[in-house]
Amino acid sequence: MTDTPLISTGELADLLDDPTLRIVDGSWHLDGRDARADFDRERLPGAVFFDLEAVSDHSSELPHMLPTAAAFAGAVGALGITETDTIVVYDTVGLRSAPRVWWTFRLMGATNLRVLDGGLPRWRDEGRPLDTNAAQTPTPARFTPSRRSGAVADLPTVLAALTGEAQILDARPAARFAGVAAEPRAGLRSGHMPGAVNVPFPSVLGEDGRLLEREALRARLAEAGVAFDRPIITSCGSGVTAAILTLALAQLGEDSALYDGSWAEWGGRSDTEVVTGP
Repeated sequence: MTDTPLISTGELADLLDDPTLRIVDGSWHLDGRDARADFDRERLPGAVFFDLEAVSDHSSELPHMLPTAAAFAGAVGALGITETDTIVVYDTVGLRSAPRVWWTFRLMGATNLRVLDGGLPRWRDEGRPLDTNAAQTPTPARFTPSRRSGAVADLPTVLAALTGEAQILDARPAARFAGVAAEPRAGLRSGHMPGAVNVPFPSVLGEDGRLLEREALRARLAEAGVAFDRPIITSCGSGVTAAILTLALAQLGEDSALYDGSWAEWGGRSDTEVVTGP
């Protein structure tokens, strides 16, 4: 086991011949860019593609909500992944949607799981090998899920947190949090939950798009108003970039829950309180 949820490009390069290694491209883009097409064109050696939209709860009107454990197990088993494999998740931006995929695998019971620090951009910039041939069909495997308690927050949990039980960290940009910029999804109110703390996800990243070093990361979160002695719930627009904050907290050894519905749920209801301003 390791004390960090991250793996460096050098560490991953040393593992490429490990028969238990499973590399997962977890790319997803809010602007509609076709992440699967990017994967088909270029990927890390032996990588498989995890489709965040396809592997979700299609009975929900909310975007890419968590699938059932059985549905997740079937999908990742078809990708040739078991819960005990050495799983490394990356994305094509550097650190954007990979943390959400990491969080999902972790929630479902994966035991040896890390996110590639710097993602595809850093791997490519270092001149490391890439596969541009047609992606191979993986040999199916059996993933046995064991859902991790306390990792996901639903609406009642968040409502309880607003009484002071826990704190909400909102990863959306400051303008959306303050309610002065419209939400990218139609029909959502603008603003934030009462008492929420705004920690825009880029604020925990350096200029190279990687997580800040631990000391700087803890200082940045404390400066934003995060109290590490209280339970923490992360949130964002639809539960994707909230996972960047969840990953950052895990890097500091701090537990948190992620509000799966996030603002897509809260801002879309008429019975939840919305406030504006910083």
